[in-house]
Amino acid sequence: MSGRTDSDTQDGIRTGATEAHDTDDMPRPDPLAEDTGADDPDARERDDGEHDDEYAGEDARRARWTAAGTGALLTLAGFAAALLRLTGSAPVLVPAAYALGAAVCALAALLGSRGRTRRALWLLIVGVMVMAVGDQSD
Repeated sequence: MSGRTDSDTQDGIRTGATEAHDTDDMPRPDPLAEDTGADDPDARERDDGEHDDEYAGEDARRARWTAAGTGALLTLAGFAAALLRLTGSAPVLVPAAYALGAAVCALAALLGSRGRTRRALWLLIVGVMVMAVGDQSD
């Protein structure tokens, strides 16, 4: 079986598809037209932004707690790792990297508690990367 059809059959398929396409009585939306939301009764409520304002304070509070809590946890972990590596036979670079990463995470926790969550989260990433350098040097 080659998968090819006769030309007569193919013309019939094209004609049938065209007829089925032309018999639709439903209006088709214009894809280039701007959506006004007239058919959606809840669209006006969403456009006002009332729903977003209701949760804005809660989302900001959650982001502050997340940034501050994560920063504090990573700070404790970094300082604990620095103390453990300081007592061992690791090179000086290892505990220094852990301590520096923990200090960056402490700064991130401070910024997170004051509402600077985006900067705090980026500093958390940098702090963990510095601690990872210390881990790789071990």
